[in-house]
Amino acid sequence: MRMRHFLLAGTITLIFAVVATSAQSPTRTPDIEEIMQWARSGHADAHSESFAHWNDEGEIPPVCATCHSGAGFRSLHGLDGSEPGLPQSPIPVGGVVDCDTCHSPGLQTVTHVTLPSGQQHPVTGFEAACMTCHSGRAASVTVEKAVAERPEDVVDAELRFINPHYATAAASLLGGTGALGYHYPGKTYEPRFVHARPVSTCISCHEPHNLTVSQETCLTCHETGASQDIRISRQSHDGSGNLEQGIAVDIAANRKRLFALIADYAREVVGTPIVFDAARHPYFFADHNGDGLADQSDGAPVAYASWTPRLLKAAYNWKFVGADAAIHVHNPHYALELLYDSAEDLSAALQRELTGMVR
Repeated sequence: MRMRHFLLAGTITLIFAVVATSAQSPTRTPDIEEIMQWARSGHADAHSESFAHWNDEGEIPPVCATCHSGAGFRSLHGLDGSEPGLPQSPIPVGGVVDCDTCHSPGLQTVTHVTLPSGQQHPVTGFEAACMTCHSGRAASVTVEKAVAERPEDVVDAELRFINPHYATAAASLLGGTGALGYHYPGKTYEPRFVHARPVSTCISCHEPHNLTVSQETCLTCHETGASQDIRISRQSHDGSGNLEQGIAVDIAANRKRLFALIADYAREVVGTPIVFDAARHPYFFADHNGDGLADQSDGAPVAYASWTPRLLKAAYNWKFVGADAAIHVHNPHYALELLYDSAEDLSAALQRELTGMVR
């Protein structure tokens, strides 16, 4: 049996050797199908940016290795016999989210994970792995600390964009409970989204090995298994009045509207137009001539450096909502609240009435 495209190290290589041998034998081991499903998933793709980002350096920094390497994850929770906490040294590249990330016997002893907000959230079983690696790297308190008591509309050279990180499904699921989006003072936010039974954990919807979503689970309560078409609100949040469309459409429309306000604020209040490029870090760039393209310096785009506290808060929430492609499933109302509050705040600075959006 030929195993292609998987050049993994250590125990991963051994796993594939076992798979190859077992597949050729008269009796297959019970785990072959699960292993093969995992092998085709993003968690096993050693060539993806998630795991190959540090290949040139040859090692993964401890703070990154906790989620971008099975060995780093086990070190974080003390599942490798070490004291729980960040690895004491960088982790060699080549690892992925391997079998022991979720199947380590010690994982059952992990009763809570520490969120970027500093809160400790209770977890059970596999949820420890999901929550650890999909809660992002920043929170409302991160933004609050950065802006401190700085004037809302004054450019501060010390401010930099704060990235909530990527694939933040747990962060959106926890909503106001985790406070991982930026929370505006005086506002209340939807807590952890508690789905109806039988959807109570991550693997209630996601097949844990190939990561696909079972549409049959949706059909238990909904007329369709296509999540983009499901609507759980009897209110139109995007001003369209269309209650037949999925709630994802409302979220996408309001996120687009928020970015338009971000662009208007950057141009009219700050005086430095802004553009976004998802393919380049740090994502937001200066556009002084307003041509819709990032300014260039020595062949590289110029990072946006004209941040005000108000602009930073809104940009953080805009990116947060977009960081989870399934936020319309995980916690749609939390997404809508973050978008609305950010848009409301920018509209006030622009001296405009916010229309078309409903919280």
